[in-house]
Amino acid sequence: MDLRAAAVAALALLLCPLAQALDFPVLRQSRALEMQAALHQSLEGLGLGTAIRNKRLAVSLVDLADPRRPRMAGVNGDLMMYSASLPKIAILLGAFQRIEEGHLRLTPALSSELEAMIRHSSNRAATRVLDQVGREYLSELLQSERYALYDPSHNGGLWVGKPYGSEQAYRRDPLHNISHGATTMQVARFLYLMETGRLVSPKASAQMKAIMGDPAIRHKFVKGLAQAFPKAKIFRKSGTWRDYHSDGAVVEHDGKHYILVALSHDAQGGAWLEKLAVAVDALIKPAPRPRVQLQPVAGTAVAR
Repeated sequence: MDLRAAAVAALALLLCPLAQALDFPVLRQSRALEMQAALHQSLEGLGLGTAIRNKRLAVSLVDLADPRRPRMAGVNGDLMMYSASLPKIAILLGAFQRIEEGHLRLTPALSSELEAMIRHSSNRAATRVLDQVGREYLSELLQSERYALYDPSHNGGLWVGKPYGSEQAYRRDPLHNISHGATTMQVARFLYLMETGRLVSPKASAQMKAIMGDPAIRHKFVKGLAQAFPKAKIFRKSGTWRDYHSDGAVVEHDGKHYILVALSHDAQGGAWLEKLAVAVDALIKPAPRPRVQLQPVAGTAVAR
């Protein structure tokens, strides 16, 4: 390959993420007014209006019937809260970014650690993977222009600034001094990027989604949805610490495909998330089935 061809190839690689981004809308600019009103009404009907007004509950909902035309609604979407184990998804991203860059290999041992961290929410596995990714590296990745999953102009977002264990925080978030934090909007962005193949690469996005499937901890969203819709496929990560309850998921069932994220700060937060998951599901319409054009068989008449 000559120098000119090599330069063109290098430029193509650099522009690939940009080209992918141009194919999809900015999620926070995809608000659907009708779904927004319905979400407010649904949450008020559950008796959660006071929690919303007191900034103790945040919810983001994204209908992915057409991933290139998402429909988004939310309350307190840019409210950053302590989110316990939910931000382990950021470590998952960091691991696959390092793999893409050639600094890590997806060995069976690392795969097991990632599954333990996400499906079983193992703190020890999370800390071991975090140290392989690099603590400062992850902080910079979350704030990078490519992902902007922590964005000061939108009140922060996904943040990991402390190992999962007794060790002290090494870098709390710049705006709120939180060690493990999130906003529902940024978690929804993470999941939307994953669903559209834009977290690292299409292959890596699919691998991350597979790791988030088959959750071993069956509470909050999973408990509510599994009881109401036993065949639902749920790809999620949750978090619990004292009165802080969080959950973020991609949900697929009966033609529905959507993202739901909720953060709460209340002793009853886990129960809130369980019941709101079922109520909010009713706001999502199944994707229309593609129409099949029947071709006439040669030598037969076509009905008019």
